Order: sequence, then structure tokens, then C-alpha cells
Amino acid sequence: MDAVRAVAEPRRREILRLVWDAELSAGEIAERFDVTFGAVSQHLKVLRDSGLVTLRQDGKQRFYRADREGMGPLADYLQSMWATKLDTLAELAEAAEAEERAQVPDESEGASP
Repeated sequence: MDAVRAVAEPRRREILRLVWDAELSAGEIAERFDVTFGAVSQHLKVLRDSGLVTLRQDGKQRFYRADREGMGPLADYLQSMWATKLDTLAELAEAAEAEERAQVPDESEGASP
């Protein structure tokens, strides 16, 4: 499976985001999803076979990390996509906070002199 088709699946993109800056064990990755460990393991295999993650084995544990160099231009695209989503989330949070402040009456308005 090629890299673009591998990241078309939302859970695989989320796994990549999790291991983008940090190496995580398969168990740590699986804990963050509402699917079985086997399902996460299959996603990790697809990502590994596509050259999107590296695998380091330490005893019985398997550790995964995004292989940004192996991704080529796809790495820049994914990083900009996540940055855009974070910017949008920050804007939504700021708008919600401003709306909340607008609905709370100013304490000084109803105070008697």
C-alpha cells in the first residue's frame, strides 16, 4: 500500500500524529483508541509497510516513531494539516471564550455607589 493510501484512513493519521515527535510503544498507542489492540496493530503494520513509521524492538515491546525522512513531501503536508487544525481549534476556543465573557454580566454594572 502506498503512503498516501495509508494515511487516507483517519486512525492511521491519528497514530502518525501520536508518534510524530515521540516514540511510543504499541500498547501506549492502542490505549488511545476505542478499538482492539489487534486493530491498532494492523494499522501499525500498514504504516510500517508503507515506510511511514519505524519500529524499534526492545525485548517484547515494540516502539514506533514517525519516519519523516521516509515520508518525503508527505511529511510537510501532514504537518501543515495538523497545524491548520490546531489553529482552527484555537480560534474556536477563543471565540467560545469571548462569547462566554459577553454573556456574563459585568459585576460593576449592577453595583450601588
